[in-house]
Amino acid sequence: MAASLNLNSRRRLLLALASLFGSKAASAADPVWPAARPIKLIVPFPAGSSPDLVARWLAEPLAAALGQVVLIDNRPGAGGNIGTGLAAQAAADGYTLLLTIQGPLVTAPLLNPKLPYDPLRDLRPIGLVASSPNMLVLGAGVAARDCADFVRQARAQRGAWNYGSVGNGSASHLAMESFKARSGLAMTHVPYAGFPQVLNALLSGELQAAFMVPGLAMAQVRAGKLQALAVSSLGRVASLPELPTLVELGYPGFEAISWQALMAPARTPNAVVERLSAELLRICRSESFRNKLLGLYFSAQGTAPEGALNLMRSDRQHWAQVIKAAGVRGD
Repeated sequence: MAASLNLNSRRRLLLALASLFGSKAASAADPVWPAARPIKLIVPFPAGSSPDLVARWLAEPLAAALGQVVLIDNRPGAGGNIGTGLAAQAAADGYTLLLTIQGPLVTAPLLNPKLPYDPLRDLRPIGLVASSPNMLVLGAGVAARDCADFVRQARAQRGAWNYGSVGNGSASHLAMESFKARSGLAMTHVPYAGFPQVLNALLSGELQAAFMVPGLAMAQVRAGKLQALAVSSLGRVASLPELPTLVELGYPGFEAISWQALMAPARTPNAVVERLSAELLRICRSESFRNKLLGLYFSAQGTAPEGALNLMRSDRQHWAQVIKAAGVRGD
């Protein structure tokens, strides 16, 4: 009987050792991030939009630095909320990232308490990528000598004019709502899936005005097809010195900056976020990336995760006041 127990004990010990060493061997054979598979970079706006362009310019040097393919996955809709929600619900393994603007991260939760994600809970910043002022652009059917003349004409239309944005709660939407509230305008908001669609509507005369990033409209402005009146930064833009700020035109403190951030699902490992943040900072400091962004009138940023998180929080406070003052409501 004792011999039988001894034999069984030895068998159990051998099985336990085999399981232990087999487990360690399998673990050692597992590929270390990001070797397992390509990284998916979700862009919650259409191809050709400024977030899409910035994402593609970022993906190439990021892939080279990581030694892994970075695939762009455009998921437009609902002002960026659809793609942002997909990223928030993705596995936190470093293989799904998000490049988005502030709308889905900052203002969407203020306007829609039933949003299926909470940016501060379900996502974590890797860093700020780029920023740009918005530009007040007039549609093809509107001719104004200056901003004051545009305001006079718009007031005379008694709400018949339309303005476009890339979605409810987006920077382009709230910038105009803020401008309307301060100038006494009455214009109808028409949301679109992305800036390319807004631009087409301006060119066709479907829209009379919009706030949009300069890089997507300046070619048409230079060609005389559209008219730009002002920028929404506190100071003039070095690459657009001819355009006054709305502050100069009698709207003290008026600021509406569009920015783009690289994000990851909330529980993404710290080591992965730290590596991505370091690579983002290096890329944003590179001359080639900065020059590409300047072509869109964007400035490269490359902040640490904490800097992007602080901006999300401060912007939320600022736009909450604008939303309340302008009476903006969610969908």
